[in-house]
Amino acid sequence: MAHLLIVHDVEDYAQWRTIFERHDDMRQASGCEAYQLFRDADNPNHVVILFEWDSVANARQFAESDDLRQAMQKAGVVSRPQAYFLNEDYS
Repeated sequence: MAHLLIVHDVEDYAQWRTIFERHDDMRQASGCEAYQLFRDADNPNHVVILFEWDSVANARQFAESDDLRQAMQKAGVVSRPQAYFLNEDYS
């Protein structure tokens, strides 16, 4: 299973969460199968999301899409997102 880990800061979590949830159909259509959402205990506007994806190629294509870039701007992402494309290690 492929994963995409995203870390970024948002201006206002509630505003960001609304846009994030509206974007769910686009993520699923791109191969996202599930996600876990975390907030920093000391800074609730510091967000970490671990997505499960059907393939690294599809996760990368989604992460580099103009649609995602526009949604992030609209949602108030204020830091440059850190993106990590990961494969599970079954060894």
